[in-house]
Amino acid sequence: MKGRIDSGQLCTVVPVDVSTIEVNDIVLCKVHGSEYLHLVKAISGSRFQIGNNRGGINGWVGPNAIFGKCVSIQS
Repeated sequence: MKGRIDSGQLCTVVPVDVSTIEVNDIVLCKVHGSEYLHLVKAISGSRFQIGNNRGGINGWVGPNAIFGKCVSIQS
């Protein structure tokens, strides 16, 4: 399965109110000091489970770890 965003592909990320994030949104988040674009796989209270498009789960992050939402991807 191919990822939704290829390495080096230009994306537009905008600030987001975390209360508007939904499952399957692509978000910019900080994990262990590095920023990544991840897919929101589940939401539990104020926590977000992040992962990739290949079925992988990377874990849970809080709202303070999410900085923005991907709103467009150039092909």
